[in-house]
Amino acid sequence: MTRNTSQSKPLIRATRLAAFLLAGVGAFATPWDPQANDFAGRKGTTLYVSKLGDNTDGTSWPTAFTTVQAALDAIPDAEGGHVVVLRPDTYVEANLWPKHKGAQGAYNVLAADSDGSLGSGAQGYAIIDAGCPDIVVRQDHSVAGGNPPFKILTEGGPEKGLKSVDWWGPYRCDPNFSGVVWDRWVFRGLYSTGSEGGMGWDMTCEAGTPFTAVAEDCVGIGRFAGACVMGHTNRPDEPVVFRRSYFMCLDVWGDAGAAYVRAHNPSMPESYDAIFEDCVLVGTDNALQVGYPKFEGYSRVKFLRSKLIVLNFSQPHGTPATGIVYSDLLGKFLHVDLEDCFCMGYKVFGARDNDMFSFSLKGTNRAYVQFQQETPEGFERLALFPAEEFRGIAPPQPGVAIGK
Repeated sequence: MTRNTSQSKPLIRATRLAAFLLAGVGAFATPWDPQANDFAGRKGTTLYVSKLGDNTDGTSWPTAFTTVQAALDAIPDAEGGHVVVLRPDTYVEANLWPKHKGAQGAYNVLAADSDGSLGSGAQGYAIIDAGCPDIVVRQDHSVAGGNPPFKILTEGGPEKGLKSVDWWGPYRCDPNFSGVVWDRWVFRGLYSTGSEGGMGWDMTCEAGTPFTAVAEDCVGIGRFAGACVMGHTNRPDEPVVFRRSYFMCLDVWGDAGAAYVRAHNPSMPESYDAIFEDCVLVGTDNALQVGYPKFEGYSRVKFLRSKLIVLNFSQPHGTPATGIVYSDLLGKFLHVDLEDCFCMGYKVFGARDNDMFSFSLKGTNRAYVQFQQETPEGFERLALFPAEEFRGIAPPQPGVAIGK
């Protein structure tokens, strides 16, 4: 069943995007993916990262760089097609950023040698942990503005545990440094955690700029969000895609969600600002959070064969979750499409002042909610606890299908 509100528009304009949604990875990924077997684009440099390397030139496993940032600094040009391969291990690094963006038709790749097929001698995730216990970080309240950057103190420490300080995370962005440096990059087999965000990018001081990234077979866990993309406008032929990945949010405060999306489109686009395909999203208040109060900008998000799980089933007179999908914006600023998805939480949709966003449903979409809550038209309502679906609440082991 499909439900379209009066604000819905044609869903897809670009032929290539339509082919991607219908056919999956093969129809869309190979034209720009230097790790694809049939990639015919520009082939750049391959650099290696391993704690067992000698940290010289990064051109082989024996000479591998010992930090991720060293490899990102060594990318030689902006022509694209470069690949940075990480030996599965734990890399205690924060605020990573590449020397160059990827290019149209030739993205760059940051990937773990998850199955050992690239010769690292290891298997599993490459964990990027921004906890960095030897660094003392605080919010810099001397900087004017509502969300100031962080500052690093020269004394104190170590401080062990989650670095929950605004703007501190695995991938660099702050009020004066835009996450657009990661434009046209692919992320594979990474487990990003230990701080505010997991896998994500904010355009900040370059808000409104086009941006594309692809994350596949990744895990993102953060206080604020497990996955996020903010401040961008979408490219109809090159959407931001999260595929076969797991994302978790650890907080309920503010605009936290398993995923956070806030595009800066001046009108509702026909293409998507973020696509979640075969993903699991687990949050304490929201699986998807969009925007903040009084922000004005249009976003369109799609979930395909994904599980959206919110853990707070508080009684109505307590502090129940605000919605599996929740928007702080006026309803006209958000449209969400769900296809063959599973939703679990206190209630399916929520919006500030009940100014509800538009949505459409395709295929079979199921919902398990608190017994007194209604489900939007078109959802199949589940009466009993979804034990089989709930098995997928933990991050998967490498090589195990999401949600199994």
